[in-house]
Order: sequence, then C-alpha cells, then structure tokens
Amino acid sequence: MSVMELFDLTGRSAIVTGGSRGLGKEMAEGLAEAGASLMLCARRAEWLDETVEEFKGRGFEVESMLCDTSVADEVQTVVDATVEKFGKVDILINNAGISWGAMPEEMPLEKWQKVVDVNLTGCFLFAQAAGREMLKQGSGSIINITSISGITSSANGPFYAGYVASKAGLIGLTRELAASWGRRGIRVNAIAPGFFRSRLADPVIDIYENAIRENNPIPRIGEEGELKGAAVFLASDASSYVTGQTIVVDGGMTV
Repeated sequence: MSVMELFDLTGRSAIVTGGSRGLGKEMAEGLAEAGASLMLCARRAEWLDETVEEFKGRGFEVESMLCDTSVADEVQTVVDATVEKFGKVDILINNAGISWGAMPEEMPLEKWQKVVDVNLTGCFLFAQAAGREMLKQGSGSIINITSISGITSSANGPFYAGYVASKAGLIGLTRELAASWGRRGIRVNAIAPGFFRSRLADPVIDIYENAIRENNPIPRIGEEGELKGAAVFLASDASSYVTGQTIVVDGGMTV
C-alpha cells in the first residue's frame, strides 16, 4: 500500500464522543477529511447541531445523537444507530470528558463520582458496546483520549484528583483492552494531549502557559489541528501494528 492508501479511511465509519466542539471536533474533522463517515455524540444539542451543519456543508457524511456516556442504555443506542446507518463500526474515539477542581480533602464525593463515571466508566461502556460490533467483523480501532495529567502531576496545581485518576485509569484500560482484543482484530490505543485551548482546559491554561514557554522543548501550547494527525494515524492502517500504546502530544512537556 502507498502512504496515502495507509491513511485513507474511505468506507469506514467512526463514532466520536464529545465530538461537537474543541478537540473532539478537531479529531472528527480529521477522520472525515480522510474519508470516514461520522456519528458524533455529545450532551448539548446547540453545539452538536452547529457542528453537524458545518460538516455537512463541507460534504462530510455525518450523523449525530445526544448521549450521556455514563448511561449504558444511551451508549448502546448510539452504537446501534451507527450500525443501522453505516452498517458497521470501524473506529471509536472516546473523547467525552468532564472535570472538577478542588483540593483532595475538599472534593465532594458526588463530583468525584461524576467525573469518574463520564471519563472512565463512560469510555469502558462505549468500548464494550462498540467492541462487540468490531468483534463480529474481526476488525476495529478504538482510540481513548486521556491526558498528560494521567502521567504527571504538579505541586503547583491545578488540583483535580478525580480527573487525574480517571485519565490514569484510562491509560490502564487502554492497555488491558488491547491485550484482551488484539488477537481478535481490535486495536486499542490512546492519545494523551498536553495543553490545548478548549472549554475544559482554558481555566487552567494561564497557570501553565508561562512555564510551558520557558521549559517545553516546543515552547508553546498546542495549536488547532495538531491532534488530527495522531487521530488519523491510530484510526487507519498506518498504525496496523500498533496497539496498547499512549501517544503523548504535548510539545515535550513530559520528557
């Protein structure tokens, strides 16, 4: 296969959770530009509808559904609808996530639980439901969006124990699913972004931006478009011998 053929996603279908804006939208855009059909899901219709309209205007094949990833029935409904519309599920990007900042001794249990339910349990539920379809066809690629916060922490904050625990757990889940399903045709990998502008990250960017400029090998925060390549690589045949890995996209922050 040529390099262009290796990265070609024509004829493949992808579910992208949290795909209505920010990093999820960017990665969904990358998959669509490579030829994939999209099922986008998110919790809020106003952003989801706007993105779907934009993507359809660009000629992408895209459908959408509202979904709370922590609710198993809603997750299964999305997977079933994807199979009904596109005939299969080839790619899953588990991107939906939330956070809550507080010192550990002050963290409300309900906030901890909600973050873990969405960021970790929700990813498992989607991987489980999509994985069942991928097992039927003997192929598939699951991409979990974790974070460098699952790899490293800072005594200077911000402090968000539930988020960090969920993202570290997602790295472990990625490895375990890869081991469980690799011999049955499913590859499972993760992307760990550093700091990019997004609704979730913007409140803490100011804490880190000066340090990133002073200390990073690439001395800036991530820019729009810089996650597309990693997502398409892991979704496509270009990474056909890669599984159980976490690709860190952070400008060298964690080196």
